[in-house]
Amino acid sequence: MKLLVTGGLGFIGSNFIRQRLRDHPKDEIINLDKITYASNPLSRDLIKNSQYSFVKGDIADYDNVYSVAKDVDCIVNFAAESHVDNSIASSDMFIWSNIVGVHTILKVVRDLDIRLHHVSTDEVFGSLDVNSKDKFHDGSPYNPRNPYSATKASSDFLIRAFINTYGIKATISNCGNNYGPYQHPEKLIPKTILNALSGVKIPVYGDGNQIRDWIHVDDHCSAISLIIDRGKIGETYLVGGNGEMSNRYVITKILEIMGKSLSLIKYVNDRPGHDVRYAIETSPSLMALGWRKTVDFDIGIKRTINHYIENYETYKRYKHWESEWY
Repeated sequence: MKLLVTGGLGFIGSNFIRQRLRDHPKDEIINLDKITYASNPLSRDLIKNSQYSFVKGDIADYDNVYSVAKDVDCIVNFAAESHVDNSIASSDMFIWSNIVGVHTILKVVRDLDIRLHHVSTDEVFGSLDVNSKDKFHDGSPYNPRNPYSATKASSDFLIRAFINTYGIKATISNCGNNYGPYQHPEKLIPKTILNALSGVKIPVYGDGNQIRDWIHVDDHCSAISLIIDRGKIGETYLVGGNGEMSNRYVITKILEIMGKSLSLIKYVNDRPGHDVRYAIETSPSLMALGWRKTVDFDIGIKRTINHYIENYETYKRYKHWESEWY
């Protein structure tokens, strides 16, 4: 299979490429990425694989996307602005990438009659009661509560509209909070690890009791591969980690593993409109395809910590990553 992966220099996209080329060595992958502040320079190693090629470009540029998608079987869209704090500060780039960019991809998919898999988030469903046992499920209504999740919800709806109107061949997956190697230091787990290594205070919003459903990026990527290979056109698949933990618990666990003092934790004012709990129930249709979570959090978090320790010098320079690509 020949795939066009968009946003393949980011966290989940780069992990997907690595896993896909390892498990499907005959596949060809083109990585289209515009290179932003979140493009990890460690992903330069992907070029060592002869089945991989890189094209610099913006998913909102129709001619650019069309030219690289002409001979592919499927576009796998990871490209997105994803940091909620950034969307609250300014939503412009979120509208551009997550809505305009997806609309452009959809036009290319329609015009070339190729397949699309779109990677979305559980945040489109809103927030759950912290004391509830409810989980997001296949029938959950959309209720985005911040600019980031609103743009992701918009892209999901656009895809469904194109399926209904033009008959495009597309699938969607919604997943919980990912962790693992190559994640940008702005995110909770990498920030905790790197601040602990540097002896810098770790900011925790509010009381830190917000609950997230954590899943290792390898498990998420294996679900995406399975959907691409065997999923039903037009379906949406929810990918759950069955790993509900509070932010405070996750931070405490990381510090304990690293042998660092809990005094590094610094409680700060809560994020505006902060969702209190996410939990996602894996779609029965995905389970029927044979997908199962395989990475236990206790094991996965230790591997993740080791990745950041081993690549500490690179992650210290993250504010200069974008310039390092030129």
